[in-house]
Amino acid sequence: MDIGLVTAFFGGALAILSPCGALLLPAFFASTVGSGPRLLLHGGIFYAGLLLVLVPLGVGAGAIGALFITHRTAIIGGASLLLVALGVMQIFGFGFDAARLLPGGRALQDQADSRVGLLKTFLLGATSGVAGFCAGPILGAVLTMAAAQGSVVAAGVLLGIYGAGMVVPLLVIAALWGRIGERARRALRGRTFTVAGRDFHTTSVITGVLIAAVGVLFWATNGLVTVPALLPTSVSAWLQGRSSVLANGWVDIAAIVLVAGVVLVLWWRAQGRRVCEEGEA
Repeated sequence: MDIGLVTAFFGGALAILSPCGALLLPAFFASTVGSGPRLLLHGGIFYAGLLLVLVPLGVGAGAIGALFITHRTAIIGGASLLLVALGVMQIFGFGFDAARLLPGGRALQDQADSRVGLLKTFLLGATSGVAGFCAGPILGAVLTMAAAQGSVVAAGVLLGIYGAGMVVPLLVIAALWGRIGERARRALRGRTFTVAGRDFHTTSVITGVLIAAVGVLFWATNGLVTVPALLPTSVSAWLQGRSSVLANGWVDIAAIVLVAGVVLVLWWRAQGRRVCEEGEA
C-alpha cells in the first residue's frame, strides 16, 4: 500500500507536468494573482475541487473491485496487464480525455473557463483531475490500482493522494515561477525528442515507464501485498510509540498557538507588502 500511495502521488505530479497539464498553469496563475496566504487559499480550493471529482471515482472503482474480491488472482492479473498497456500508451502518446467520458464533463470545463475568482479555481480543480488527453492513461492507471485494492476507503484515499500530487507541485511552481530562470522553466516543461522518426516527450516517457513498472511490480508482488514496506516494521513501531506523546492536551494547545502564530505572521507580511505596493503607486 505504501508503494501504491507513493506511485499515486508521483502520478499526480507527472500529470500536472505533462504536456496537457502544462496548459493548466496559465489559467491557475491568472486565478491566483498573488502569493502567500492567497496562493495557499486558492491551492486549498483547487484541491477541494479535485477531491469532489476524484474521490467518488476512486470509491466507485474500489466498490467494483470489492464485488470481485473472491477473484483476486484474476483481478491482479488483469490490473497488471492494463497498467502495462496504459504505460505503453503513455510512452507513445496514445491518450484519451476522461472528461469526455463523464456526464457533464464538457459543461464543467466551459464553466471553469467563464468564471472568475475562487469559483474559477474550484472549477479548475474539478475539471483538472479528469481532463487532458495525455493525462488520461495516468488517471486510468491510478483507477486500476484503486479497483485492485478491494476496499472502498483505500481506493478513495489513493485518489486523494493522486490529487495531492497534482496540487503540491502546482503550488510550488506558482510560488517560484517569477524567480526561476527560463532554463528551469524549459526543464519543467520537458522536451520532445525523436526516435526512429517518431516524436516522444520526456515527461510522457518517464510517466509511461513508471506506470508499466508498477504493472510488473503489481504482478510480481500479488497486488503490492508482498512488496517490502518503505519503512521497516521496527521503525514504524518506534514512530507509533513516540507518537503517543502527541495525545496530550498541552501538545494540542501548543499546536494551535503555533498555527495561529504562523497565520498571523503570514497576514502581517501580506499587509506589509500591500502597504508598500500602495506607497509605490
